[in-house]
Amino acid sequence: MLELKNITFKVDNLDGKGEITILDNVSFKIEQGKILIITGPNGGGKSTLAKIIMGIEKPTSGQILFDGKDVTNLSITERARLGIGYAFQQPPRFKGVTVKKLLNLASGNKLNDTACCEYLTNVGLCSKEYLKRDVDASLSGGELKRIEIASLMARNPKLAIYDEPEAGIDLWSFSMLVDSFQKFKENKDQTVVIISHQEKIIDLADELMIIADGKVQNKGTKEEIMPMIQGKSTSCGCPIKEVVLTNER
Repeated sequence: MLELKNITFKVDNLDGKGEITILDNVSFKIEQGKILIITGPNGGGKSTLAKIIMGIEKPTSGQILFDGKDVTNLSITERARLGIGYAFQQPPRFKGVTVKKLLNLASGNKLNDTACCEYLTNVGLCSKEYLKRDVDASLSGGELKRIEIASLMARNPKLAIYDEPEAGIDLWSFSMLVDSFQKFKENKDQTVVIISHQEKIIDLADELMIIADGKVQNKGTKEEIMPMIQGKSTSCGCPIKEVVLTNER
């Protein structure tokens, strides 16, 4: 369904001398209907990888295949048309666009209030209070995050990418979000990639992948990978388990 082949991403060093490697020869596959959880230490390249899949960043080298089609050089818009969706770690604001209009634009259909409310309820928002509100600075970061996740759910792409969906979300909303991801796992009608440190989200994984120092350290089932985390260290000397797993929600 999605395959990355030898993806490398480099940026110029700030001092103008040489390059910094953010991702180093990353390769993996994910099958249709599976949930892949990507986790690992901060700064390991996880969010950059998600942006490369969506087309926000272009790899220095390597190839991306989606449903057998080479999408490496396609734009964000072209990838979206093929069925790839992305929820930003820090969502954008849209002055003059109401929450209801955003959900309608995302879905491509004219949703009634009941349908819009259902998507908002899935992410822990008191839905009717939000439909007429603008997606702007009047909303908190946590509210924006939940609304963007709801809009991606409304769009229902073939491949949905969520970058730390738990960030800025309260305990009750986080529980609702986990329940929504659980439905994806049960229905298997959508392929989902989630970047997360949260143990409750990691528990939903069909496959778990550890990225650290720009490389895939391990990939396999949750049962295969979790025992391997114990005792492994990053280049900074910090145990991976300590910088990966949190269960504070």
